[in-house]
Amino acid sequence: MISRYTRKELEKIWSDENRYSKWLDVEVAACEAWTRIGKIPQDSFENIRKNARFTVERIDEIEAVTRHDVIAFVSCVGEYVGDDARYIHMGLTSSDVLDTAYSLLLKESSDIIIDDIRALMVSLKEKAFAYKKTPAMGRSHGIHAEPITFGLKFALWYAEMERNLKRMQDAKEVISYGKISGAVGTFANVPPEVEDHVCKRLGLKPAPISTQVLQRDRHAQFFAALAIVGATLEKIAVEIRHLQRTEVLEAMEPFGKGQKGSSAMPHKKNPILSENITGMARLLRGYCVSALENVALWHERDISHSSVERVIGPDATTILDFSLKRMQGLIEGLVVYPDNIKKNLDITKGLWHSQGVLLALVEKGIARDTAYQWVQRNALKVWEKKVDFQELLKSDADVVSVLGKDGITDLFDISHHLAYVDTIFERVFHE
Repeated sequence: MISRYTRKELEKIWSDENRYSKWLDVEVAACEAWTRIGKIPQDSFENIRKNARFTVERIDEIEAVTRHDVIAFVSCVGEYVGDDARYIHMGLTSSDVLDTAYSLLLKESSDIIIDDIRALMVSLKEKAFAYKKTPAMGRSHGIHAEPITFGLKFALWYAEMERNLKRMQDAKEVISYGKISGAVGTFANVPPEVEDHVCKRLGLKPAPISTQVLQRDRHAQFFAALAIVGATLEKIAVEIRHLQRTEVLEAMEPFGKGQKGSSAMPHKKNPILSENITGMARLLRGYCVSALENVALWHERDISHSSVERVIGPDATTILDFSLKRMQGLIEGLVVYPDNIKKNLDITKGLWHSQGVLLALVEKGIARDTAYQWVQRNALKVWEKKVDFQELLKSDADVVSVLGKDGITDLFDISHHLAYVDTIFERVFHE
């Protein structure tokens, strides 16, 4: 699956042209509401609806004088409307327009990010099933632990992205609110009917209560969701970076024809895509902190949040869109080395069977501490002398007296470790 949106789509959403278009949508919808309750003549509204427009260049010219973007915008629109422009922005405060339009921009952005997540999930699922039965070494603390399958890595990431999909859907919901309630949120100069109509017309819900602004806990939740998705992408990226290490080399990022890895060392193939994604995740976490800082404003509103949101809105959504698309391309083009996966599985000479031997001894009646000592003394010899773990156990009189040599051989069957892979896949993919 390929995302329906190109990387340029979010840039279009956050363009001046689209931002002002959203402002105009709010203003015209408010005029329509006033018309419905008899405060604007129908002919005047038709003139507004037909002729209200703007140019970015003219807004910039006016703002250079007024030093106020909304006033510049309303003045520019008024030049096209004529005398009926007196009805535009009637009873509204700037934040009625700005906050409601900002919700629309975030909502549009979330649609693209949700689509990106779905596309990445398809790629992860394909890789999960492709390597579902490929035994691989599982690691804890970076040290060989017990076997998994290589496909379980992708299944794990798929499940996390499924949770991220829900997070983004919830974030879209919590941000899909508008407010047209005036200077301090009391509807003193604009009745709730106007707010209801504007929000319904624009596909939003009216905030149950607001001050001069929508409350920024909504925005904080939205940017927190972006940061969590970014953290998952970093998690995947860090794993791929480790898998590409020369000593491991179980997988590698796609390396294009003519690509160069190092200006000094022609042999290098570096995990630059994963490293880029790791860096982007750091930015997203920073933007989340900025959004949290915006929650506490003075009294019914101050303007400290405004400059922050002009940056983090376009930046955070664009960065996450970029990162999701980059990760999808990385996953689809990932080069996997099954021979190296098998080689790494065998590096520790069977040490990963140690827990199975321990449990078998306990089941035969040996005290756990004693059984642990018997197994560990042989395991440590494998670490020190690089000899075969199974053969050492078969030469240990204590272990053989309890399990027998044939019993020890039976414990070194990898199928024991992978018996529930199908069950895990059924849980993850609901199939």
